[in-house]
Amino acid sequence: MKLNLPITKVTIACFILILTANFAVKAQEVITLQKAIDLTLERNLTIKQAQFSEAISEENLKQSKYNQLPNLTAGPQASFNFGRNIDPSTNQFINQRIFALSGNVSSQLTLFQGGQLRNQIIENKLLLGADRSNTAKVKNDLILNVVTQYLQILTNQDLVTAAQQQIDIAKITLDRAQKNFDVGNQTQADLSQAKASQSTADLNYTTAENQLELSILTLKQYMEMPPATNITFEKPDISKFKNMQALLDPEAVLKTALAVNPDVMLADARQKAAEQDIKVARGNYFPTIVLFGQAGSNYSDARKNVTLAPNGIDPIYSNYPFFRQLSDNFNQSVGLSLQIPIFNRFSARTSVRKAKITNENAIVASQLAKNNLSKIIYQAVWDVKAANKKYQSTLQTYNANKDAFNVIQQRYNVGLVNSLDYNTSLTNLNKSQFDLINAQYEVVFRNKVIDYYLGNPITL
Repeated sequence: MKLNLPITKVTIACFILILTANFAVKAQEVITLQKAIDLTLERNLTIKQAQFSEAISEENLKQSKYNQLPNLTAGPQASFNFGRNIDPSTNQFINQRIFALSGNVSSQLTLFQGGQLRNQIIENKLLLGADRSNTAKVKNDLILNVVTQYLQILTNQDLVTAAQQQIDIAKITLDRAQKNFDVGNQTQADLSQAKASQSTADLNYTTAENQLELSILTLKQYMEMPPATNITFEKPDISKFKNMQALLDPEAVLKTALAVNPDVMLADARQKAAEQDIKVARGNYFPTIVLFGQAGSNYSDARKNVTLAPNGIDPIYSNYPFFRQLSDNFNQSVGLSLQIPIFNRFSARTSVRKAKITNENAIVASQLAKNNLSKIIYQAVWDVKAANKKYQSTLQTYNANKDAFNVIQQRYNVGLVNSLDYNTSLTNLNKSQFDLINAQYEVVFRNKVIDYYLGNPITL
């Protein structure tokens, strides 16, 4: 049996809408917390800047090692000389145009420089380690920011859902109030209260939506993702995080954090580099011993080759061959150079003193980093405990307000409660629901902060 169905404009429009909807669904990229972290570590420009600094330090380390090698330079020179000149080949005064060519190759090797070469290598290794610690710090800070923002998105999504539920309840309430007002069972004040509740619910929804869009935009910026990219977020089961790590020992957390925290490691690495810089500066007090060598030759077209005529008396002048002249004029030298610093306008002493001051400052910075970490760890442990207590309190408040609203709603439907009491109960329920949503995600966040400072992988 064959059916011939007419193709109408409505059919075509429906088909296009279905295709568009399917494309939109496929175009949405699902972002998990781990994927958000991976994209941030891969794309974020702040990390790339830190890696560039690390690459420069690595090149500085290579160059400090290359500085131990001998150098090699070549200096060719060609010139035309006019008038009274000295023939470079014979060192005699002549009065004619001369084409002269000379060149030399020289090399130097530093044998001793007060240990500066070796100490500079050690310092550059420490600076490279400091830059690597800085890169790790930037990555860890961004990971914590991504986790914070991801949880904020999940919170805002739940707040939007709750706000939409408020709108639905407010619409039902307004519709009932309008019908009661139309038949004379409620006053204009009751109807106005219902309309005000509807407007408040709409405002709460708009605010929640704006906060959601802003949090998504912030996360996209961390991931270096175009703002127009259509993404959705995987919502994990956060119930397993409730009441976790309520009994933490801050000293135990601090002990572990001191060994892995990138801020502390960075401060320690910079302090060690500053300490090594003192040894580099002290090298300016010592003499420098350099081994050098040089080889060169020259050519002049004014130089002539002199031979005797057959009579054995008259000289015969001819051009001096180019390569023979270079061979005859070839010279070499090798030796040692000693430079002893006697008075350098106190620059060596100033360098050492500045290096010592820098080292003292680095020691203070290292201690400040440890003190700051200690304060943060204790605060983080207290925040975990407070978050768990806050969640339990908000949960009890929400359940109590929910039970109270159910009773008042039943009494309101039969006219035993006025609209003011009804709206007050609804407002209390809505507020406690928002508080509960924020509290349950705060429990998750505070636990993740502890994981961050313990150096544990941050997952949901």
